[in-house]
Amino acid sequence: MLTNTDAGSAEAQRLQEVVAELDPDAETAFCTSPEDLEKSLSRVRDHDTVIAAGGDGTLHALANALHRRGELGRHTVGLLPMGTGNDFARTLGMPLEPFAAAAALRAATARPLDLIADDTGEITVNAVHLGSGADSTRTASRWKRLLGPASFPVGGFLVGLAARGYRLRVEADGEVIIDTDHKVLMVGLANGRYIGGGAARLAPTARLDSGVINLVVSRSRGFTKRAVHAVRLHRGTHPLEVDVHHRRVRRVSVSGVPCPASADGELQENLTGRTWHVLPGAWRFLVPPAADDARA
Repeated sequence: MLTNTDAGSAEAQRLQEVVAELDPDAETAFCTSPEDLEKSLSRVRDHDTVIAAGGDGTLHALANALHRRGELGRHTVGLLPMGTGNDFARTLGMPLEPFAAAAALRAATARPLDLIADDTGEITVNAVHLGSGADSTRTASRWKRLLGPASFPVGGFLVGLAARGYRLRVEADGEVIIDTDHKVLMVGLANGRYIGGGAARLAPTARLDSGVINLVVSRSRGFTKRAVHAVRLHRGTHPLEVDVHHRRVRRVSVSGVPCPASADGELQENLTGRTWHVLPGAWRFLVPPAADDARA
């Protein structure tokens, strides 16, 4: 069990209780830095299963560390949701209450799931979004400690008031989806369905084992249309809008003016060009029975 929780905190004590419920023989490693994570992964090389206790950021760090080490296929990975947003867990069908999640993990089955990789070698587990979506992530981070999951819709509302869009060229599988003669409100590349702590259904029909990236490109428009778009994004009905482009693709390139990007909640500023591609079935993940029921 890997976690970024401080070992001396009250949350760590609760985690130990959950781990005891999951497996009394499980080993817990508290990782507060990339160096801690590397040391912990070196110690668990012979373990078949590694479980991340945290949110999307924790899972992002684990996936990237395994990728750098060439070990994505060596371990079966699981998730105990203890983050703020838990968007990947929502698509996975994992209960968000830790003890219920422990019970779901005991009944889970290892399945090959997809990942998204970019041309710098960074791995994304759940979703990448550029433009106003990343602006919202930045704004929400200032309120996260105070508001918890409610920080995400607050951040989205504040950004939506003043959003002007970015001139970006988006190309997918050789097709130009939009060019710099139009402003883009947001570009989203989704493996999972949700962003913003479940506040937005970026790709409402996405599956974690589909072998494709769900690409969503939203045009920039006036305040009233942006407000309507925000409501539809929350409900997952935005792909029906004429100003929204939705494709299932395997490769996406974005270039243009400097804009922010968020990969699993990890912010990057002033991105001017990047290419992403899907890694089908790149790792084995513990999928709870509820996810299979929902798919059926």
